[in-house]
Amino acid sequence: MAGTQDLPFPKTPTASLAARTLAESKHQWRSKATPLRADAPNVLIIMLDDVGFAHADTVGGAIHTPTLSRIADSGVRYNAFHTTAICSATRASLLTGRNHHRVESGTITELASDFDGYTGEIPKTSATIPEVLQHYGYSTAAFGKWHNTPAQDVSAAGPFDRWPTGCGFDHFYGFMGAESSQYEPNLYRNTTPIERPNDPKYHLSEDLAAQATSWLRQQHALAPDKPFLMYWAPGAVHGPHQVFGEWSDKYKGQFDGGWDVYRAQAFRRQKALGWIPADSILTPRPDTMPAWNSLGDDEKRFQARLMEVYAGFLEHADTQAGKIVDELERLGLRDNTLIFYVLSDNGASSEGWSGTINEMLTLNGVPMPFAQQMKILEEEYGGLPALGGPKVANMYHAGWAWAGESPFQGTKLVAGYFGGTRVPMAVSWPKGIKADANVRGQFHHVNDIAPTLYEVIGIAPPESVNGQKQDPLDGVSLAYTFADSEAPTQKTHQYFEVFGSRGIYSEGWMASVFGPRVPWLPGAYAAYANWNPDEDVWALYKLDGDFSQSNDISRDYPQKLAELKQKFDSEARANHVYPIGAGLGPLLNPDARVGTTQTEWHFNTEITRLPEFCAPNLRARNNRVTVDVEVAAAGSGVLYSLGAVAGGLVLYMDDGYLHYEYNFLGVVRTRLRSADRIAPGPRRFDLETMMSGPAPGAAAALVMMVDGVEVTRATTPFTVPLAFSASETFNVGVDLGCPVTLDYRDRAPFRFNGRINDVHIVYLP
Repeated sequence: MAGTQDLPFPKTPTASLAARTLAESKHQWRSKATPLRADAPNVLIIMLDDVGFAHADTVGGAIHTPTLSRIADSGVRYNAFHTTAICSATRASLLTGRNHHRVESGTITELASDFDGYTGEIPKTSATIPEVLQHYGYSTAAFGKWHNTPAQDVSAAGPFDRWPTGCGFDHFYGFMGAESSQYEPNLYRNTTPIERPNDPKYHLSEDLAAQATSWLRQQHALAPDKPFLMYWAPGAVHGPHQVFGEWSDKYKGQFDGGWDVYRAQAFRRQKALGWIPADSILTPRPDTMPAWNSLGDDEKRFQARLMEVYAGFLEHADTQAGKIVDELERLGLRDNTLIFYVLSDNGASSEGWSGTINEMLTLNGVPMPFAQQMKILEEEYGGLPALGGPKVANMYHAGWAWAGESPFQGTKLVAGYFGGTRVPMAVSWPKGIKADANVRGQFHHVNDIAPTLYEVIGIAPPESVNGQKQDPLDGVSLAYTFADSEAPTQKTHQYFEVFGSRGIYSEGWMASVFGPRVPWLPGAYAAYANWNPDEDVWALYKLDGDFSQSNDISRDYPQKLAELKQKFDSEARANHVYPIGAGLGPLLNPDARVGTTQTEWHFNTEITRLPEFCAPNLRARNNRVTVDVEVAAAGSGVLYSLGAVAGGLVLYMDDGYLHYEYNFLGVVRTRLRSADRIAPGPRRFDLETMMSGPAPGAAAALVMMVDGVEVTRATTPFTVPLAFSASETFNVGVDLGCPVTLDYRDRAPFRFNGRINDVHIVYLP
């Protein structure tokens, strides 16, 4: 292993002799020493999103995952590999080899705050894997979901040092936020916004596979002697669950038995495959989650179809990953490419609550009964066939997430239990790892991938990078498991914490707190507001013989529990975890939410693709928007837009009429329209929004004016309290990405055919 280094390496001195004149000088190309061994492997990290421990058929689930099986069958597989239980945190931990709070990623970037463990800014004292490997001569690229740049920094103003290309990747193609429409994504190439092809057959996961294979071919042609690191994290199968109907139809009827039956069947298959120990116990369904048989027949059909869509989405994503492996084989690179296939960044997501046609309803804390959702689905979107398509942002019932976490308790966001943290992983490297079907049960974590790579490649973690003294790695290499499935676990401890759910693993013991929030239930705000972490009750498990955390033995071992609680406290203090539950702060205190501090703006048509968290809050704050415009004959097109079909607002003209729509999460659309056509020429349009009160989601009065004269008004009965979306944007003169309204959907992006001189936005008292 190369000695510990300060990076970058010193520049190789010239081999030429420079004298006063060229005639007296001697030229000779310098021979650059390489710090990397000649047979250093290529690296491919594949990580999907929000997949359950028991969803993939590779490990006992019902959903076909041929690529995961292919990697597992040609390498080794792990059933005790852990994440942090939430998106941004897992990605930051994986990429740095440190604990998520240590790298200031204790929550998602959209809920960042000023506490040290929660800023969303990966510190330069914790260099990423690609940053380190770049210095050793690797080409580096990332494709798909990033979600590690502070939300307020994702605009044309930057700064760009925390974007992927500022964190060690030579090339990036993907989206920056938590999620994306699979049909109409807001994409970036490096730091430049780009638009997806206007193709009805377009799907984001397919695009990401095509971009990745193209990059491989370019690297192989132009720099065949350079090893590469590729990070492919498509964002599937995070909500919204969207995939072409032919993929979902493969599973038609397969989930009609419901989530209780699915979980029991998966448990039996997991044991039959040897994926989980034979003595594992299936933990029961929580009392707060309904039994399948408590649903009516119509709701059962709805819920089964949601799961069929999810299943098709997962198989489709795994199949796209297979195209990258195919290309490695075609180029002759597969043998010396080390592949980590981490099936998910956390457990299956129960954030769909009771099943929803729009996941942003639940993320904004808005419950909606099945009957009301079904009525809207049928009347506005085309009924069940619309699920999985571009007009809705559906997500399955929490029962399917729970079923997909067999045999564990919990789901995504539950950091104290394995249903939130434990995910399947397969590792394959034909040149360096002999295929072995024996399941590896050593306790490991995403922060262990970085030290594993450094050991395998033969380099030591640097002491400093670009003058910044480096934080020590928290991870432990798992390379010792490659050749020995029975090797004792070398990771002695690991803490977990997300939103107050927390736990501590130590030498075979696990102490756990579920936390204040039940992710599949509404009412999270109330639960947080009255929560006192000192009153939480801890459970204790001895994992040797209790794979699923089914037997709480805290009363039998009070001293051991006290010891682990003290250990958690030590880890929390060392890693900036405190205050416990800081990730909840922005949910409780709107003033703590990330966003702009401006109160007035002047925009022109150069302002497009401004993410919602960087844009003016037009959805739930008193404001006036004044548009100075020159109207053409039969004026048409968007004046400004914010959001998407799943929620947003837009002021636009169509055939001379002025229109405004406030789209409350795809379920209530409040529309205004001028009674008369607007005559061509210079005009001033005003749209004023006045909230009825301070309560989240309060109604708002909407007033439309032309040249200072009111032309119409309406009231939206609800406003969106948190966000219209995680990745949609504000645009002037156009509606990019997914259009807000169905009225001009087939004409999107519906550019304005006149001239916009100024869009003046000001907050009102």
